[in-house]
Formats: sequence, structure tokens, C-alpha cells
Amino acid sequence: MNSNDGEVAELANALVLSIAQYRSVAVAFSGGVDSAVVAAAALKAIQGKAIAITGIGSAVASSELDSARSVAASIGIRHIELLTGEIDDANYVRNDAKRCYFCKSNLYQTLQTWANENGIERVLSGTNLDDLGDYRPGLQAAAEHFVVAPLAELKIDKQMVRRLARYFELAIADKPASPCLASRIAYGQSVTSERLRSIESAESFLTSLGFSDVRVRLHADALVRIELSLADLARACETTIRNAINARMQELGFKFVTLDLMGRQSGSLNRTLPILVV
Repeated sequence: MNSNDGEVAELANALVLSIAQYRSVAVAFSGGVDSAVVAAAALKAIQGKAIAITGIGSAVASSELDSARSVAASIGIRHIELLTGEIDDANYVRNDAKRCYFCKSNLYQTLQTWANENGIERVLSGTNLDDLGDYRPGLQAAAEHFVVAPLAELKIDKQMVRRLARYFELAIADKPASPCLASRIAYGQSVTSERLRSIESAESFLTSLGFSDVRVRLHADALVRIELSLADLARACETTIRNAINARMQELGFKFVTLDLMGRQSGSLNRTLPILVV
């Protein structure tokens, strides 16, 4: 074992011990690498007293739900799914700069209610240190519902999370971040089930063409802005591919189809926040 392996092992042990202080925990489980690491550590810490809970809302892509089920099974942790109702909340549907707050409030309230009814001591999240430096109003919701973030508390950043995932032998250690479908809708454009399903179908189509880690961002007047990796831009502009993309987007109800020349960017819609936040 080299010094780097020792560092990861030591941090993994610290994570397990930080969770072992609780009698029982429920992990808010998206199936992404962050929540998977917390779930794996929780299982090691308190075994049968650890459970993974995935909230199922309108903005959860079916592929992500399938992935969450698969990842939970590979970890070996008990996994349940709870319906969430944020799409019925006018504050969420309005889609202002605090949309994520209302979404997470609904999620954590749902999880906390289930935890209370089933004798679970704490709800845990996969929030890591890097998340604290981004614009994430959902963190306020987590604080209001007393959700514990063991990764952030131990100052574990995203890079270290991936190292821990490999240490725990999780197959998704290198999985790209995949925020909910609502994050593809520009602030000020209402969130509807129809829009979410159209975006999901659009991204699924792009994936079927061989593009990976794609984003289809919906703006005003049914304009979509497609983000791909810079290496894929040239291929997307090839006549056959371009025509296929345009035809499918039109079928899905998008009136204007654009390709972002800056490529794939995490949280690109947040560039409008200084205008919207007062």
C-alpha cells in the first residue's frame, strides 16, 4: 500500500466512524457517486440499520432511477423508493432561483417523515465539500430538516469522493454528475411534466447517436440549447447528424434548436442568476 492508498483508507475509516455514531440512518440516495459512497460507508458502519431512499419525482430521469436501483443492489444496502410531490408545489413550478430549495424541501420532508415513522435516527446526504462553494439553495433545505452531510463535515471534495468510490469498489466511481431534469430548464420558465419528459427524450436521443454526458437546456420560446463535449461538436454539425438532431427536436415540440459552441458546462444556467436573485 502506497501513501496515497493509506490516505484513502484512513479517510474511508473516518467516514465509516462518523456514521457509526448513529443507531440507524437513511441515505438520500440518487445513485450518483456521492450518495453511493455515503451508502457504502453507512452499510459498513451500521449494516442492517442503514437504508438508501430514492425520492421519485417528475424530474428524475428513468435512466437515473434504473441506475440507482442497480447501484444500491451492488452495494447490498436495502433500497426503497418514495414518491415526492414537488411538481404540485407552485413555488417549485415557478422555477425561480430558489427552485432547488423547494425541491429539496419536499424531498427531505418526505424522507424525514418516513424516517420518523420507521424509527430511523438520521437522514444523510451526499453533499461534499465542493458543493458548499457553489450556488445550491438546496443546502438551506437540508439544514432546516437537520440532514447530516458526512462528506462535507469531513471536508471530502469530489476528487476524493471518486477515490473513495474506487476504494469501496463501486463501479460508478467515474460516473459524471447528473443533476435532475429540472436543472435543464432556464430560470423563469415553468417546470412542467411535459417539458421534463421532452427534455429526457431529447437527451436519450442524443445518447443513442453516440454522444455522452449531454445536456438539453430549455429557454424561452421553446428554444433548446444543446451542450456536448467540445470533441463532439464537429460530428454534431455533420449534415446527416445535424438533420437527424433537428428533426427529432422539432418532433418533441422545440421550435428553435441551437448548439452551444462553449460545449458541455455544469450549471451553465446559473450564469443568469445575478439578474434573477435580488
